Amino acid sequence: MLKAVVSEIVVKPSAKDKILASALDLIHAKGYAATTVDELCVAAGVTKGAFFHYFSSKDDLAVAAADHWSETTSAFFDAAPYHTHPDPLDRVLGYIDFRKGILKGAVREFTCLAGTMVQEAYETHPAIRDAVNRSISGHAAKVEADIAEAMKKHRLHADWTAKDLALHTQAVLQGAFVLAKAKGGAAVASDSIDHLRRYVELLFNRKGRKPTRDRS
Repeated sequence: MLKAVVSEIVVKPSAKDKILASALDLIHAKGYAATTVDELCVAAGVTKGAFFHYFSSKDDLAVAAADHWSETTSAFFDAAPYHTHPDPLDRVLGYIDFRKGILKGAVREFTCLAGTMVQEAYETHPAIRDAVNRSISGHAAKVEADIAEAMKKHRLHADWTAKDLALHTQAVLQGAFVLAKAKGGAAVASDSIDHLRRYVELLFNRKGRKPTRDRS
């Protein structure tokens, strides 16, 4: 589902946009190492000359693809309905529920491009690793803001930080995607996200309470 959202954002794609969209498709399906420049050009319907006009190498494309993924998925998450909850804890739990709700389609449709690439490239391609870190850490920072506000509102004092918990949400999600790939379906990822929700509820002693309605 996430990959489909990214693909729909560009209405009239340029050659560069087509290459980036093809990179999302092929890397999701085959992995970074197995994806070749020739395949990318064929899938995008562009020449190799056009490819190298925009990108100096496949690594350069991968960095651009990670940044493109971050920008477009950020817009998707920014528009999600969980942001309307007045209680920041409801926003955190709503975020987790939203992540579960978008486990739709084939495994490659809902898994994370950034997580897929870094599993292959973290040691051998530092520029890609850094781009992926920007992507995942940037997303976590938005979750962190709601967690920090929730800790303050609910007077939760802990020996962990909002940043710790925000990064943990991403660790669970990325691990869930790996399991979904190994198991060949979304069910195990859905179960992992349920466990993450229960964990957050326990941290905030929230089990069984209903979200506060937005009365604005």
